[in-house]
Amino acid sequence: MSRISRAISLLILALPALFLARSDMVLAQSGGDSSPVPVPAVRPIVRELVEYDEYTGRFAAVNRVDVRARVSGYLSAAEFTEGQRVRAGDLLFVIDQRPFQIAVTAARAELEEMRAGLDLARTEADRARSLRKNLVISQEDLDQRVQAELVAASRLSQVKATLARAELNLEFTEIRAPIDGRIGRRLLDVGNMVIGGDVQGTLLTTIVQEDPIHFYFEVSESDFLRYARLNQSGARIASRFKANAISIKLLDEQEFLHHGAMDFVDNQLDATTGTVEGRALLPNPDGLLQPGLFGRIRTPGSGLHQVVLVPDHLIQFDQSRQFVMVIDPDGTIERRWVTTGPIAEGLRIVREGLDGSELVAAGGFHRLRVGMQVAPQLADSPAGAD
Repeated sequence: MSRISRAISLLILALPALFLARSDMVLAQSGGDSSPVPVPAVRPIVRELVEYDEYTGRFAAVNRVDVRARVSGYLSAAEFTEGQRVRAGDLLFVIDQRPFQIAVTAARAELEEMRAGLDLARTEADRARSLRKNLVISQEDLDQRVQAELVAASRLSQVKATLARAELNLEFTEIRAPIDGRIGRRLLDVGNMVIGGDVQGTLLTTIVQEDPIHFYFEVSESDFLRYARLNQSGARIASRFKANAISIKLLDEQEFLHHGAMDFVDNQLDATTGTVEGRALLPNPDGLLQPGLFGRIRTPGSGLHQVVLVPDHLIQFDQSRQFVMVIDPDGTIERRWVTTGPIAEGLRIVREGLDGSELVAAGGFHRLRVGMQVAPQLADSPAGAD
């Protein structure tokens, strides 16, 4: 018990010294000494600019064509290299033409027969008209011959239509590229039976147009309403009424290198996702942008307006709130709560809390305390502060 009592007595005697040492340390950290602590500082930049919004989306072909057979028959040739570019009118496939050529020949022969029949019917009708004038034949005989002429003319028209259909079917045996673009793989080998039809015809390959190319993305309901309000105020014309300029970067790019313009906004929001679809159009002469690629699009999110900018690393957090350390004119540190926006020109936009006239601490945050006296060391520009 005596040892314990002696230890307690020593601890009681040491407490005042410990308290004084702690007080000296707190005074040193809080600037309690006579000389203010030097602190780097910057002034925010006040500038007029356009803010930008970013969305993720996917590239899609402007035109995509499913190449199908329109007549039935055996596939006799494929005249293209898979995956290569083709021009509109290039021959792609050939279906066995012999049955269709026979049909054309038969229709032409029938056409000549009908023409001869019509010539004979016209001659007899003309002769009957002359005889009727001299009352050699009855009116009934004249009517019969005139009617025969009309029937022959009708049959001739029908045979002409049959010939035109046969020639069209013969033309359909040569399947040609309907658009310029890049062709896909061959989905049916030569020698297979092809089923023709305008809707259910056999799918042979696909062609997608590469230049220009579309980019589709989704805009949230809140952003859509913000754009609508800006359009109403005249600060920013909506993309439905103006081809607003856009830029896109790919997943392996750091900068927005691909430029185009908006060309479509859907007429309604999706009730399931609460988003509206937007579309941009971009030139793609080198074919780098391929349908199906992901990208990040940057669109104008505001009109030209004045903003306050500070380096992003000056923004500090207290749970869910953001603040900066402002140096008052008398050198006193003040905590200023702020509301921030996106990055613009490498700096953070401050929407509320700063007006640009303040002096903001730009370093030494670990030793700064509210109410502390400091000596601000002004940097040349916010972008160069550290």
